[in-house]
Amino acid sequence: MSPASQSTYATIPISNGNPISLSLSNLLSYYSINHKPWPEFLSTAAFRRPENLSGALSRLRTNAICFRVNYAVLILSIALISLIQWPLSLLVVAAILAGWLLLYFFREDPLVVFDRGINDRTVLIGLVVITLAGLWLTGVVATLVGALGIGVLIMGVHAIFRESESLYMNEEEAVSEGLIGSRKPDFV
Repeated sequence: MSPASQSTYATIPISNGNPISLSLSNLLSYYSINHKPWPEFLSTAAFRRPENLSGALSRLRTNAICFRVNYAVLILSIALISLIQWPLSLLVVAAILAGWLLLYFFREDPLVVFDRGINDRTVLIGLVVITLAGLWLTGVVATLVGALGIGVLIMGVHAIFRESESLYMNEEEAVSEGLIGSRKPDFV
């Protein structure tokens, strides 16, 4: 490992495990911790029309935070299903998505190629270039934009019509997301 990469990641403990298995483990851990159970997400008993616009916007905000992982899985599934008619494009997009997950979002250790540390900005730029090139070469940009739009529309309708009053949220999560305020002592 080069001295530059050691100084960049000096406070992060470096593990000796396989980076792909570590990234997959982090992805599965994040999913299992942050997703809500699908029966709770799809429960038809919790659907009611909002009384006014502010209530609808409040539900949208609360449900988008509470069900963010479920919505991400839903939107991603719709996008991938839209690519079934182009199997090669589906494989390219799946490979690009896997690259983003493994190399950027769930990577713990610094990326080292040929004994040289690569910083996060370089990885990000490389992934953006590969993503744009892959989407342009496969010609599925319009299909993906349409599928993402449909997914966001479905998410919005679900979030607006699903009651958010009965949701169980972790108190720390609610404070960090701004749903409830953290009360500071008056004497400070």
